[in-house]
Amino acid sequence: MSLAEVVAAALFVGVLAYALFGGADFGSGFYDLTAGGTKRGAELRTLVDHSIGPVWEANHVWLIYVLVTWWTAFPETFAAAMSTLIVPMLLALLGIVLRGASFAFRKYAATLSQARLFGAIFAISSVITPFFLGTVAGGIASGRVPATGRGDLWTSWLNPTSIFGGIIAVGTCAFLAGTFLCADASRSGQQTLAEQLRRRTLAVGAATGIVVFVALIPIQRDAPTLADGLMNQAAPLVGISALFGIATLVLVGIRRFAVARVTALIAVAAVVVGWGVGQYPWLLVDEVTITDAAGAPATLEALLVAVGLAVVIVLPALGYLFKLTQSESWSRHAG
Repeated sequence: MSLAEVVAAALFVGVLAYALFGGADFGSGFYDLTAGGTKRGAELRTLVDHSIGPVWEANHVWLIYVLVTWWTAFPETFAAAMSTLIVPMLLALLGIVLRGASFAFRKYAATLSQARLFGAIFAISSVITPFFLGTVAGGIASGRVPATGRGDLWTSWLNPTSIFGGIIAVGTCAFLAGTFLCADASRSGQQTLAEQLRRRTLAVGAATGIVVFVALIPIQRDAPTLADGLMNQAAPLVGISALFGIATLVLVGIRRFAVARVTALIAVAAVVVGWGVGQYPWLLVDEVTITDAAGAPATLEALLVAVGLAVVIVLPALGYLFKLTQSESWSRHAG
């Protein structure tokens, strides 16, 4: 494995972490959006606040890590992608900003109407952000980002691969969040709420699984390089995703929520890693490979040192934060 591929692998670990942890965070907004009226949805919205409150901002560390690593190690491809896909990137960024602000403001709203407004902005932003990030991935995977210059500002992300990518991103985020919220509700003794979430999670999971496999048909025509990779080198990962996705649905169905969280993470991780393996060795599909896009060796080496330091310094802190979140959530609900 070349130095450039090692750096690309480190970058992709950040993509995977953001998809899993940030994805579960964004997915909670789907359940907030569909919770119902002010009175009927109060219990679920309180659970969402308690579940993501301490970590929702920390999860964006992964996005920052991905962007910094990308523009440092592969600067020309970063410039090409940002120039071509600037519209969905700006919309995703807008969603992140509005989501964070409204999540905070909702807690301090002076009136019920203000709380409803901020709640609606939070929920809608939680859905549109992963959608537009998914369209960015689809634009790159379908070969619509040129290595030099700027591609079309609209067809680069308004195409079958991007649209399906956005829908799948929203569905997988909601599926992950559902399994986590089911476990939180059950653990805190909110069995009625856990049952409501269980039914919604089963529906979301089944629908997302269907979309994933239906999407393979248009992707074959629209993104043949990616489709070929998914059917060959990434085929085992596609199979693992299907297997663990079904296992998660079964576990949620029989109310084994704690185990379902693990299988859901594996299922989504397999989808994301399968996309990366299917796209390999391209950084911009059909345009430039990872090795050809890399910057100077000295830059890559220094970047790996920085990544190593981040692993030692940042990861333990994040792990401890998640541990505290779980114990705090349990104590708060139980109390």
